[in-house]
Amino acid sequence: SNLAWYGDSLAQPQHLQIARVRALETGRPMLRSTNTGMTAVIQPDGHVDAVLPAFEAGVLEAEVRGFKGMTPYAHWGNWPVLLIAAGLLLIAVLRRRRAPVA
Repeated sequence: SNLAWYGDSLAQPQHLQIARVRALETGRPMLRSTNTGMTAVIQPDGHVDAVLPAFEAGVLEAEVRGFKGMTPYAHWGNWPVLLIAAGLLLIAVLRRRRAPVA
């Protein structure tokens, strides 16, 4: 990933946190490689095993194991949330139609 244009800001650690969430929701390990640091090895549970500091050249060696199976998010994606939101919207519309006009 090319995060150089963020400079020395909070964006780099934020991107690392986002990568941790992605590893959690898919239940897969993640190897994150960047040109300005925050290169990391993230386990399926979101734990960061190793990380290189930002703006320092280096080599990160790690061993990552494969994983079988799917998390609920990997299987269903955003569909449950979208269906719940659509259901709530439908209920709100139906209630509004039934409300007496004063």
